Amino acid sequence: MAAVTDPRTPSQPTRPRRAVALMALHAFHGGLRLPGRKAHAGAIRPGPAAEELLLPLQQHAGASNRPLVAAGERVRAGQALATPDGEDGRLGAWLHAPCDAEVMAIEERELPSNPALRGPTLRLRRLSDSDTAAALEPIADWREQPPAVLLQRLAEAGVAGLGGAVFPSADKLSVPRQTLIVNGAECEPYIACDDALLRERAGRVVCGALLLAHIAGAERIVLAVEDDMHDALAAAATAIANHGEGRVELRSVPTIYPEGGERQLIETLIGKQVPRGGLPRDIGVIVQNVGTAAAAWSAVVEGRPLTTRLVSVAGEGVREPGTYEVDIGTPVSALVAVAGGYTDKAVRLIVGGPMMGQALPNDAFPITKASNCVLLPSLTELGERRPEMPCIRCGECARVCPASLLPQQLLAFGRGEQWERLVDHGAMDCIECGCCDLVCPSAIPLAEHFRWSKSMLRQRQRDAGKAEAAKARFDARELRMEQEKAERAARRQRAAAPDAVAAALARAKAKVSAKADSNEAQNTAATDDGA
Repeated sequence: MAAVTDPRTPSQPTRPRRAVALMALHAFHGGLRLPGRKAHAGAIRPGPAAEELLLPLQQHAGASNRPLVAAGERVRAGQALATPDGEDGRLGAWLHAPCDAEVMAIEERELPSNPALRGPTLRLRRLSDSDTAAALEPIADWREQPPAVLLQRLAEAGVAGLGGAVFPSADKLSVPRQTLIVNGAECEPYIACDDALLRERAGRVVCGALLLAHIAGAERIVLAVEDDMHDALAAAATAIANHGEGRVELRSVPTIYPEGGERQLIETLIGKQVPRGGLPRDIGVIVQNVGTAAAAWSAVVEGRPLTTRLVSVAGEGVREPGTYEVDIGTPVSALVAVAGGYTDKAVRLIVGGPMMGQALPNDAFPITKASNCVLLPSLTELGERRPEMPCIRCGECARVCPASLLPQQLLAFGRGEQWERLVDHGAMDCIECGCCDLVCPSAIPLAEHFRWSKSMLRQRQRDAGKAEAAKARFDARELRMEQEKAERAARRQRAAAPDAVAAALARAKAKVSAKADSNEAQNTAATDDGA
């Protein structure tokens, strides 16, 4: 990894450095204090050089990418493999080769984000273990570049939100904001990749924050780190002193789950709530993960596309838990193997944390841009699954809900398929954090119910959109048919016009001829009378 250089240009004066701000924090509703279980967080270790890589074409929020390669081709490290179609005008996030490889196939495979779904996947065979070379021209003078140029670079480098949502960074930054929040609040148990990044590469995060603020036009930059990440806080403070130019504020936030949620972190830091149905842009704020900031710096200043990510491997079911830098596309089986392999305590495989992670049926699934943790918990860590009982209306779920919802009401509306009432009561604002699950004395899997309800609402919205589009097509067809009918009538009138003129001329000629005959008859009669 290249050393971090000071992003200031020689001609730019150094601004006076600002002390770390100690502004009052605000509290969001609900949340839980959970044990961190991050003792495994240590130095970043190299990941495996897997012989086969699997790259799903959909690794960012939005439509699937379109492949740029075909089976049998050889590709170089950093080469673009897939690009957004661009039909909706969005920039999206490209996909790149982590190493020199041969494209073995493009095939439909189960997706690690949801094993119930399948999608097109590139299967690569590694040809060399060479490091990812700079595949794009570095932009050293990024301060002199307009935001459009840097947004295009982020899209072409495949940079997406590495906090888990993987929203394309170029799309997210395309609207100017006043405040940039760099999110280092890694609140979910076991996940420690952001902690490791800040401890070892805080300079890259701070420089990346300045770059992102330049793109978004943000005047204020806040780096938020949890108060129990002591080494990360110290490293961040040093990096800000060296590279922050007096513009970056370091804020220590309480370790309360889900503090790292976008809306919860915004409320904690600036005391404003994102309006229901709205986005952070509505209040002039943008939130980017610390890993995204570091990836943006690499993409712009070093010309390195996003082909690796840090992954926490944790749980009593793995022999050597830790933080690994892994090629995107590496099978989970290869990562577990380099972490010492399974122990006899492993009872489940989860990608992500214990609260919001996705359980996988096997370890053949690949690491993607969204994979921040591979968790192998033991039965003790999972806890005993109690049988589900009827809701007793105790209200504990509403007390801990960070979105200020009424989970017991949403459960009743969802089970009754009362879709309009679900929407009215804010079901789409549920962040599926699982706090309600933990405190429910009846052991109701509330988050699972809400996930299903939200999927049904989205399906109904898609169906309504399709019905509206079908009606628009029908109306357009009716209008087109009316226009064609009018045009045919006009053509018939134009075609009949010469016949009408000829008939009028014939009638006129007949009238003239009849008058002439009448005059001739009158003249003949007069002649006869004179004789």
